[in-house]
Amino acid sequence: MQLALEEARLAQAHGDVPIGAIAVLDGAQVIGRGHNRREADGDPTAHAEMLAIRQAAQHLGHWRLERVTLYCTLEPCAMCAGAMVLARLPRLVYAAHDPKTGAAGSLLNVLDHPRLNHQVMVRSGVLQDLCAAELRSFFAALRAQGEK
Repeated sequence: MQLALEEARLAQAHGDVPIGAIAVLDGAQVIGRGHNRREADGDPTAHAEMLAIRQAAQHLGHWRLERVTLYCTLEPCAMCAGAMVLARLPRLVYAAHDPKTGAAGSLLNVLDHPRLNHQVMVRSGVLQDLCAAELRSFFAALRAQGEK
């Protein structure tokens, strides 16, 4: 999760919401990294998770991520959760819950939906306080800039 947090800080450096993701193969090898690039790229799909998933698939040469664990600093949205299901990702570990758009149990539960053809095992709360503090700090700074 520390590596995902480092990625999140890269997003903040270029004005994006500080969310990071790391894809790890067999619990040992980082094969994908991503941090939010929506603002930087002008791309609504440039979420940290999507970028890490794409990199992991490119590394493996296949769309099935059957031996990959994804680590994210924030609970994924519906788009990212859907991509995880489609990629047959076996495991997601995330830090902070997202009550507004979280699709791993907070608002929706795409990752464990019984009617989908794949379910993702989820562990949450890893470094939750630290990752949530980074997000709060980012949004507080944005609000402060808007007040000036």
